Amino acid sequence: MTYVVTDNCIKCKYMDCIEVCPVDCFYEGENMLVIHPDECIDCGVCEPECPADAIKPDTEPGLDKWLQVNTEYAEKWPNITAKKEPPADAKTFDGEAGKFEKYFSAEPGEGD
Repeated sequence: MTYVVTDNCIKCKYMDCIEVCPVDCFYEGENMLVIHPDECIDCGVCEPECPADAIKPDTEPGLDKWLQVNTEYAEKWPNITAKKEPPADAKTFDGEAGKFEKYFSAEPGEGD
């Protein structure tokens, strides 16, 4: 099992999860984070820290797509180990449906 970041992170990109991760397995895209499944130790401390409820265990039904997205982009995006400020309009997008299709960006973030 691993944890995955799902679509509610898109355009919210809160980074509370990064501060508690003991193995630094988060990677930063332009408008979301992902977890590297081979680095995640399944401790679960990140899940309750996410204000957008975007982190889920990959054992939940229907998360195969998100496991693929996290796996693919953790290989392409830079590692991030320090919390940054979320986008100023993050609350506007929190909970919006269809965020992957509307807003997902494959571009990398800045990382550390």
